[in-house]
Amino acid sequence: MVRWNGHRWKQSAGRIEWAAMTVAVSIMLGLSGCAGGGGKIDGKIGVINSQHLLNETSAGKKAKENLTAFSKNRQALMELEEKELRRMEEDFVKQSSILSPAAKRDREEQFRRRMQEYQQKASELNREVQEKQKDVLEGFRDKIEITVAKVAKRLGLQIVVDKSKGGPTIYHEAGLDISGAVIEEFNRDYP
Repeated sequence: MVRWNGHRWKQSAGRIEWAAMTVAVSIMLGLSGCAGGGGKIDGKIGVINSQHLLNETSAGKKAKENLTAFSKNRQALMELEEKELRRMEEDFVKQSSILSPAAKRDREEQFRRRMQEYQQKASELNREVQEKQKDVLEGFRDKIEITVAKVAKRLGLQIVVDKSKGGPTIYHEAGLDISGAVIEEFNRDYP
């Protein structure tokens, strides 16, 4: 999970809102014939749901399975570290009454170092998972874009908009959704 500080989050959210508003205004101008070229789109618009494509294509399912396996592997490593830390803490509590003050300080210091190592490892593994997710999803997205372009050209569409949650599309008629055709084409091209 990516953690943002407040300023970066607001900055990023502002860029996303601006991009969504720009797409929406461009579509409205094109539909109304007010765009610089004066040409109308005349309903040659398609809509896809990229989340649906990820969930319903063979390659998308494989990508999700790979990411899940990778994440579970990293999680198992962290659970082993957590168990070791708990064991160290329990041993310290049991032995604290018989340890000398110097031995207690040594054990506490040893535990603190292990805790710091654990936290560093957790950060590193979290970063690895994020990088893997980014790589896998970017590769998938590149393939989807190629397939969407192929289907859009075949259907004579001028623009294809993503209707996924958080996307710029608020409403569309069901007949504009080309996700099914994209899934079929994608599964043929990337079995």
